Amino acid sequence: MRSTNATLAATLAIAVAGAALAPAASAQTKPAMEKCYGVSLAGKNDCKAGAGTSCAGTSKVNYQGNAWKLVKAGTCTTIKTPKGNGSLAPKA
Repeated sequence: MRSTNATLAATLAIAVAGAALAPAASAQTKPAMEKCYGVSLAGKNDCKAGAGTSCAGTSKVNYQGNAWKLVKAGTCTTIKTPKGNGSLAPKA
């Protein structure tokens, strides 16, 4: 019986340790993100949309050059829009 209790205790300890590490592991697998200017649709930006606006969801036109959207790191400048590619810096 003692052997069964030891095995059960060891199994429980491993399960608890695994559960404690699970949130940290999933946070590490989240892709890195970067601000990409000029790619959001009107009202769909994540922040900064120039004078007269406050922040998220306040861009006035599609692909507004000074409004950004978070995108997966390394993809911004490959995003094509009718006004050109996305930019890592605000566009005029």
